[in-house]
Amino acid sequence: MNLHLRVGAALRTIAAASAGALLSALLFSPARCEGLTPEAQKGFAILQASCARCHAIGRTGDSPFKPAPPFRTLHTRYPVEALEESLGEGIITGHPAMPEFHFDPDQVGDIIAYLKSLER
Repeated sequence: MNLHLRVGAALRTIAAASAGALLSALLFSPARCEGLTPEAQKGFAILQASCARCHAIGRTGDSPFKPAPPFRTLHTRYPVEALEESLGEGIITGHPAMPEFHFDPDQVGDIIAYLKSLER
């Protein structure tokens, strides 16, 4: 590989790392996670990565996919603790647009901590 190609590859790697750091700073800024426990902050990050393309996961805003309920309203339908088993065993819905998700026990606890923070 010649020097020009190696320099180009290195610059792309640096640019990608910088973009990733900027994205992380924007998504997980203190303003978005202010007042959350460390567990709830991790839960927010999990939901941001797994669910935010369809659901509104914050305290405000509309869901990007209109039929997807905002997570801040889940506690008005049922206790969010009731989701623990479904989150661990796999969330399966009656509509094909939603993928199936499985989370490990620590992730389930973090997600529930974040969802409970939305109740306030």
